[in-house]
Amino acid sequence: GKPMSYRITILCENAVGPVSGTLGEHGFSALIEWQDGSLLWDTGQGFTLLHNAQRMNKNLHGLRQVALSHGHYDHSGGLLPLLRSCGPKQVFGHPAIFTPRYRHKDTGESLSLGMPYPQEYLEGQGACFDLSDQFREILSGICMTGQVSRSTDFETGDSGLYLDTCGCNRDPFDDDQSLVITTDKGLVVLLGCCHAGLINTLEHIADKTGRRDIYAVIGGTHLGFCTGQQLDKTVVVLKQWQIKKLAVSHCTGFTAAARLKQEFPAAFQSAQVGYSLEI
Repeated sequence: GKPMSYRITILCENAVGPVSGTLGEHGFSALIEWQDGSLLWDTGQGFTLLHNAQRMNKNLHGLRQVALSHGHYDHSGGLLPLLRSCGPKQVFGHPAIFTPRYRHKDTGESLSLGMPYPQEYLEGQGACFDLSDQFREILSGICMTGQVSRSTDFETGDSGLYLDTCGCNRDPFDDDQSLVITTDKGLVVLLGCCHAGLINTLEHIADKTGRRDIYAVIGGTHLGFCTGQQLDKTVVVLKQWQIKKLAVSHCTGFTAAARLKQEFPAAFQSAQVGYSLEI
């Protein structure tokens, strides 16, 4: 039969692209659509999802499934308004998405960053959670990475994030997952924040699929929060992958994004609200 074609549209992001009347927020959400279905990847913080979807004529009522990259408020906060306004949804994620987590500030105070609502409450509002730490196919041709194995020696993650308010236990981000879509152009990888590390994630995907032909990488790379050394090494290794489209957003950071644009001029794109890719 005819190969499946997908359209990926950014609904929530820090910055706004060309679609007038859309809003930005610190967060991320992307809608994946194909001939007979759709999947929402992350939900943003909760302020802009419904508004932006409406501006872009995206119907979230017909949507049945949501997948969460990890349990941070800026990726999961839109789940409640989505359920209330568009009805029950099946929600895929890692079993640790409800773990309490905090950013520990220099002032000594800690800021809660976790899922804004408990599991039972969201279930009462119509969420049906399907949680696993394994690599798995959640819909035909669409897989979640499961817990990402850490194979690089240079991807150290974000140092300011903890599982407690005292800043004693660093958050290992066991729940950090990415999404893999099989297309006729190659694999398309959607990141949430990629706390597990971009190269770790790509290697994990290659290990699980037996494929290294990655056509596009879309989403937050978290490179804005890591050391210059990690960015340097990431660029060196990334060149070997020969990715055709590198559409970064959210937690990539201006400096890291500018560097990626310089290093990958043909592939680089800025995935802001309204950004759309057809594959």
